[in-house]
Amino acid sequence: MHRMLDVSSSIAATLARGAQGMRVRRLGPRPATPLILYEFESCPFCRKVREALTLLDLDADIRPCPKGGRRFRPELVARGGKAQFPYLVDPNTGKEMYESDDIVKYLFAEYGEGTPPAVLLGGWAAVTGSLASALRLGLGTDAEPARAPEKPLELWSFEASPFCRIVREKLCTLELPYRVHNVGKGSPKRAAFAQRSGKMQVPYLLDPNTGAAMFESAEIVAYLERTYAET
Repeated sequence: MHRMLDVSSSIAATLARGAQGMRVRRLGPRPATPLILYEFESCPFCRKVREALTLLDLDADIRPCPKGGRRFRPELVARGGKAQFPYLVDPNTGKEMYESDDIVKYLFAEYGEGTPPAVLLGGWAAVTGSLASALRLGLGTDAEPARAPEKPLELWSFEASPFCRIVREKLCTLELPYRVHNVGKGSPKRAAFAQRSGKMQVPYLLDPNTGAAMFESAEIVAYLERTYAET
């Protein structure tokens, strides 16, 4: 996709969801261990859960499950019984669940102020989430052949960022597992991130397999394709 169209359609996708997943809300207790989320980027129901993770400033280990994927989809079926997304695993409480509304309510009850914003729940969220996916022309849906990294990658991101979305889509289609460090506006983790990276800018990718670290979505996508994609 042409770069200008890529960025403009990603901005449109953010606007379709009212820029949900931009700013951190009031936080509750912090989990000792990152959550685990099986999902794929273009799924409108997964989008609601990713928005909640940003609002609650929660890190998560993402196990991408694009259509046709062979890396984590079978793992989820063995674990949960069916290929339905999203699927949340909370190692801190032992809870595991399908259904996006149930997951969002659980996250806000366990790690937030109790009640999630209505915009994250119900049919309207699914409709606007589907519109956001349509504006991206299905990117982040289908698996592409890629080799698996020995260690999961790390991505500093927040859900509503149009540039972070471009990177997450590529991570998803290549089935590359990664830990997302959510640093939405108002995140208490922003200062430590800026000190680590040198500036407050996302996306920021760290690949512990090669030592590569970089900003800029186009550069990150090119790196992922060059390093992991199988042509």
